Amino acid sequence: MSEPFDPEMSEPYFPEDYAGEYPAGYIPPHDPWWVHWRPAMIAAALFATTVGGVVIAKNNTSAPATTTTSSVAPGQCPDGSPITCFPQNRIIRGGMKGNDVRRVQQRLKDLHFDPGTIDGIYGGDTTMAIWAFQSLVLKVPRNALVDFVTPVLWDAMRGNVVITPRRQPGTPHHVEVYLPEQVLVVFTGTEVNLVTHISTGTGQHWCEEVIIDPGEEGNKGADVIKEGWCGDAVTPGGIYRFYNRKIGLRQSKLGTMWNPVYFNFGIAVHGAMTIPKEPASHGCVRIPIFISEYFYTLVEYNDRVYVFDGVKEPEQYGSQIPPSDKKDPNYTTTTSSTTSTTIPKTTVPKTTVPKTTVPRTTSTSSTTP
Repeated sequence: MSEPFDPEMSEPYFPEDYAGEYPAGYIPPHDPWWVHWRPAMIAAALFATTVGGVVIAKNNTSAPATTTTSSVAPGQCPDGSPITCFPQNRIIRGGMKGNDVRRVQQRLKDLHFDPGTIDGIYGGDTTMAIWAFQSLVLKVPRNALVDFVTPVLWDAMRGNVVITPRRQPGTPHHVEVYLPEQVLVVFTGTEVNLVTHISTGTGQHWCEEVIIDPGEEGNKGADVIKEGWCGDAVTPGGIYRFYNRKIGLRQSKLGTMWNPVYFNFGIAVHGAMTIPKEPASHGCVRIPIFISEYFYTLVEYNDRVYVFDGVKEPEQYGSQIPPSDKKDPNYTTTTSSTTSTTIPKTTVPKTTVPKTTVPRTTSTSSTTP
C-alpha cells in the first residue's frame, strides 16, 4: 500500500499541526525505397570496383594499396549510421507509423525525453515528449506548441542538444520544475535522468466533493471519507525536499494520484490520466502514468525540489506552505455518499492527451490534483 522513504516517516504531515511552519528536518513500419534496392546497389558497386579498380603493387612492400568505389549513394546513410544521420521527408502527425517515427522516438529517448514505447507509432506519449522538447530546448511558448514533427523540428532534434541544471545542490539527485514551460527535469549532479511534460496548478479557486484515503492530508482516521472541500489550485514556487512516497492509487482532497512522491505537504509529483498542455491540476505536479511507474526510483528521501515560477528565484521564496484548503460550508452529504472507492488494481489507465487544435478553458472541476 504505502512505501515511505528511508528513514521511515511514521506519520503524515498535517499543516494544521505545525502552526504554519514545517517540522524539523523537512526541508513494423514501412522501409524507404532504397532499402529494397540496397542489394542491387551494393552488387553494382562491387562490380564497378572489380572492373575499374586500380591496384598498385610495389616491390618489397608489405601490403598492397587499393582504391575502391563507395557502396553508398551520395546523401544516403550507410548501415550502422546513427539515427541523426537520416533526414525526415514528411510531417509526422498523430497515428502515423514508420521508421521515421521510430527514429523520432529513439532520439527523444536518447535525450531523456521519455516518449513511451518505441514502437514506430506516433501517439499521445510521444506527443507529450515533443511538447517538452519544444518548451525546454527551443523555448517555444506554450500557446505555440505543435503536436507534430516537421523536418525542421527533426533537424533541431538531431543537432547538439545540451540540457544543464539551473541549480547544483549537494543532494545526490534533485528535481527542477519549470512552471512557465510545464516541464520537469530530474538530475543526478549535472547529468539529466528524465525530462517530462507536466501539468500544474491552474491558480483558480475550486470547491468539490472529494474522497480522502486514510493518511492523506485531511484524514487522520482509519477509514476512507467523503467530504466537500474548497481551495486554491496553486503550485508554489520555492525550494522543497521529498519527504514521503506511496505506491499505487491514492485519493486525496486534491484528487486522484498514481504513485505520488510528496514534497510540499499534500502537493506531490504523481501520475495522472490527463496531462494537457496548460496547467490543469489542483496544485500537484502531474506526470504521465507510465512515467510515475518509475519516477520514484529516480529520487531519494530528502532530495531537493526547485520550483521555478518565472517570477522570482526559488531562493527568494524559500519553502512556501501551499494555500490552506477548507471544508465547504455549503456541502451536504448526498445519498451516494457510501459509493465504494475501490478501483481494480490490475488495470492501469493510459495517460491521455486532450486534443489542442482549438483553445480551451481550464475546468475547475478536475478530479486530479
